[in-house]
Amino acid sequence: MIKRLNTVFFVFILTAFTVTHVYADRPAVDPELRHALTEAINSSESFDDRFHAEVWLLDMSNRLQKYVKDENTRLGMLKQIHHEASRANLQPELVLALIEVESHFDSYAISRSGAQGMMQIMPFWLDEIGRPEDNLIDMKTNLRMGCTILRYYMDMENDNLHRALARYNGSAGSKVYSNKVLLALRKHWYQS
Repeated sequence: MIKRLNTVFFVFILTAFTVTHVYADRPAVDPELRHALTEAINSSESFDDRFHAEVWLLDMSNRLQKYVKDENTRLGMLKQIHHEASRANLQPELVLALIEVESHFDSYAISRSGAQGMMQIMPFWLDEIGRPEDNLIDMKTNLRMGCTILRYYMDMENDNLHRALARYNGSAGSKVYSNKVLLALRKHWYQS
């Protein structure tokens, strides 16, 4: 019994030392960020489990910080992007790359052609679906429509990403736009 207790104590000390050593170089965790992440994770509907949510949100929040400075805005945006991408059976990282190219995460972006919001949705779609009163600047509406449109084009093109992205952008037959999105995906959003 004493030998077993000594073994358990040794494993505990070794584990404590290892954890302390591994995280010794990590900067102190901001308590507000921890709280914001906890709230985002606990209220998330699209993650398989709490651990996956925590890892993804923290990683993507750090990557998104160059575009969106406010932590709470960033986490809310990431949670919504993950939810809508998952709902449409798209990789959330692909949606992040597309948004980076389309609007640099500016919910209020309006293109010269009139496309609106983060995913640059054309307003005629609101009339087409009988919802002219909806607001494309609203992040949830914009993401829902953008992810749905991209999924439609992915299905239409048998998951050929280049062709689906070209259709999304209105540049069918060209790889210029799809190459921009795929470059952003590789450089900024795929987990390494």
